[in-house]
Amino acid sequence: MIKTHGYAAQSATTAPAPFDFEHRDPRPKDVVLDIQFCGICHSDIHQARGEWGNSMFPMVPGHEIVGVVTAVGGEVTKFKVGDTAAVGCMVDSCRECASCKAGEEQYCDKRATVFTYNSKDKDGNLTFGGYANHIVVDEAYTLKVPASLDPAAAAPLLCAGITTYSPLKHWKAGPGKKIGIVGLGGLGHMGLKFSHAFGAQTVMFTTSANKIEDAKKLGADEVILTKEAGWHEAHLGTFDFILDCVSAPHDVNPYLNLLKRDGVMCSVGVPETPISINTWSVISRRSYTGSAIGGIAETQEMLDFCAEHGIVSDIEMTSFKELETAWDRVVKADVKYRFVLDLKTL
Repeated sequence: MIKTHGYAAQSATTAPAPFDFEHRDPRPKDVVLDIQFCGICHSDIHQARGEWGNSMFPMVPGHEIVGVVTAVGGEVTKFKVGDTAAVGCMVDSCRECASCKAGEEQYCDKRATVFTYNSKDKDGNLTFGGYANHIVVDEAYTLKVPASLDPAAAAPLLCAGITTYSPLKHWKAGPGKKIGIVGLGGLGHMGLKFSHAFGAQTVMFTTSANKIEDAKKLGADEVILTKEAGWHEAHLGTFDFILDCVSAPHDVNPYLNLLKRDGVMCSVGVPETPISINTWSVISRRSYTGSAIGGIAETQEMLDFCAEHGIVSDIEMTSFKELETAWDRVVKADVKYRFVLDLKTL
């Protein structure tokens, strides 16, 4: 067994604190990573604080992981010791169903997706994530990090990156399409970068006037302040696709009314309370849907796309000593635009 040190939440009401545990010894197809950086995702906070109702404790959060390979199993072919590698939101699935065979493991038809933390593996053991110095993952669920990407700034690509890349690609963001991004945070700033890189006309929706200049620097062709009276009237029926990146409760109906016929609004943020949709907002053949991360092959494609286009996350480095402060700032949307834990501070 591999002795591992990290931070864990012991309950929904206690802050993460030092925690020692063990990972399995590497199996023939396993890769062992010495974790260097781990992004802080809002979902870490939702789950550690029991806000989604599916929490298991002790919980070691973290699914935006970049590290160095320190050992490999005897049958591993993708990696060698010394490689920079990454782990995202999942570490296994059934591998046999139609979704898994299609490279959409996150939607495993047998509901057998094993998430990087707050999940149980096929042996019934609780999975522990990237707020720790080591992780052991099957090579099939481990990603190659292109050498041109800064490893710290690449870490959030493993969730915030693929979560926005996947739906934008699926709904064919590109030249001739008008794309809206709702919310300029960890997800939204990646959505802006990808939509711009795909060549779409990209519009940012934000409640904050102080984010206008940032949004334009990140790729927005236009910024719409949604606190202004009548903000939506000039844009009714003009959008092909809107990506909703907001994790707080909010009214989606005004955005649905901005869609063209057959336009789509897709949510990638997960508020604590259910979304309410007015039938009149969708009756003109507009659609409201959602998207969850992306498959392993698509995540690798996204990393390679980022290397080709010079895209990484805008980050603030933080430490385990400042973890609670970082979490509070994430909840307040007071970060530009993703915190990354430096594992040297562990």
